Amino acid sequence: MSLFIVGLDNTVVNVALPSLRRDLHASAAGLQWTIDAYTLVLASLLMLGGSTGDRLGRRRVFQTGLVLFTAGSLLCSLAPSLTWLIVFRMVQAVGGSMLNPVAMSIISNTFTDPRERARAIGAWGAVIGVSMALGPVLGGTLVESVSWRAIFWVNVPVGVAALVLAGLFVPESRAARARRLDPVGQALVIVVLASLTYGIIEAPSAGWLATRTLALFAVSAVSAAVLVRYEGRRAQPLLDVRFFRAAPFAGATGIAVFAFAALAGFLFLNTMYLQEVRGYSPLLAGITTLPMAGMTVVSAPIAGRLVASRGARTPLLIAGVTMTAGSVMLTGLGVNTSIPWLVSAYVLVGLGFGMVNAPITNTAVTGMPQSQAGVAAGIASTSRQIGQSLGVAVIGSLAAAHVAGRAGVVDPTSAVAWWTIVLCGAGVLLLGAASTGTWARGTAQRTAAWLAADADTADADTADAADADTRRTPAARDAASTRRAEGGRPAAAGVSAGATEGGRHRRPVRPATAGAAAGDEHRAGRRGAFRRRSGAGRADAAARSRPHGPSGQDGHDEFAPTR
Repeated sequence: MSLFIVGLDNTVVNVALPSLRRDLHASAAGLQWTIDAYTLVLASLLMLGGSTGDRLGRRRVFQTGLVLFTAGSLLCSLAPSLTWLIVFRMVQAVGGSMLNPVAMSIISNTFTDPRERARAIGAWGAVIGVSMALGPVLGGTLVESVSWRAIFWVNVPVGVAALVLAGLFVPESRAARARRLDPVGQALVIVVLASLTYGIIEAPSAGWLATRTLALFAVSAVSAAVLVRYEGRRAQPLLDVRFFRAAPFAGATGIAVFAFAALAGFLFLNTMYLQEVRGYSPLLAGITTLPMAGMTVVSAPIAGRLVASRGARTPLLIAGVTMTAGSVMLTGLGVNTSIPWLVSAYVLVGLGFGMVNAPITNTAVTGMPQSQAGVAAGIASTSRQIGQSLGVAVIGSLAAAHVAGRAGVVDPTSAVAWWTIVLCGAGVLLLGAASTGTWARGTAQRTAAWLAADADTADADTADAADADTRRTPAARDAASTRRAEGGRPAAAGVSAGATEGGRHRRPVRPATAGAAAGDEHRAGRRGAFRRRSGAGRADAAARSRPHGPSGQDGHDEFAPTR
């Protein structure tokens, strides 16, 4: 239920855009911000939401998100102006950022069998896809029968019901070792996305080569470079860039950006086209797009079964071909475009969107350690929201620039804007083909072995620290505790007053006792075993972490989990 209202809210607002323009006197940029204020905040906070659920408890964070999302929806329905509507949409997004990744983390930790997990993820993808596809239909009904405010009312009872059901049926769970908070990384993510989106949306009015526009793009680029460098050096980063060395995972995130940019751009332009060019009512516009919603409903569970039985390659290729073909059919839109032509294009786009969700989700979650399922789901959902934000920003700005002589006007028949959607569909096709082949599987296996070796190193260091603490005498442990309480630096057992020099601790000389010799031999054996695993014997680590497809057979799925 929570996933349904979050997915629904991504698209239901589109059908109300013409009504919002009239009632709140919104410009083209204002309409774009009505959508992007939600998706931008969602994209910025999703990874934080996933890691927070891993740390504080998934059910607790999930319920907190439901409260914020429901309250934000109620406030949106009462917004007196466009500015307040945008602010309340951001409140909604803060709550939504706690729902999607935490829900996927709950699924991943509940369904441990790869085949069952693939089916559950397929159902999850189907709910998201269906809710987003049904948004225009439900939104059109509510806008015409009540008002645009009603599209937010529907979230309130559903949110309350989901809150109660989560308390009754969702078990509390946490990651065994949750990642530390990363405020610097989180701030950099916000700066990157906010400056890029703001620059794109405001470019048609300010000018693409204006100083402000170029400065915003420069801030975004520099912040992105700093983010990658900073996160690459952290032991527990917000965004672990090492996972992008695996071509399937990197391809999945790119596919998510392209696919959801195409969807967001399609819904933005198509809504404006049906209501403002063809003169349809909100309800009729929603009904006209029903073939797209129907194909999404039908194809989403089929995609989940295909991923479970044959891997991600087939549904991704189908998605790329159909999304591209459907978008090409809409590049010549006009007042007299026939309804059969429109319906055919909508069917193809709906089929493609239904097929793309399950392989993206399955890849992102099963390609990461299960203990960090919240972070994995956060990255997948972040890619989707980034795609939606950029889709509305770029495609809406291109359509507005097409009629730059009339301020605040979007041309939904802009060929440039529709061809941009075509390129997004082609990107899904190309990345789907490139990230599911033999080469891609090889990069996934090498990355899995590397990550397993790094995990072994961390485990060995932790065990050595624990061994050293265990070998301390009670008197030495008491002395170290006293020094820590007094603010001094702790010293190892056996360090005398003469073992410091110039305020610095020298390495202690351990007494040559049988226990110490045994400890040295134990650590030497551990490190020797690790060197054999990470050096000439790394094949063993690769074998232990070799991806397994949803069917449980080695190498069966191109997008495979790391054990």
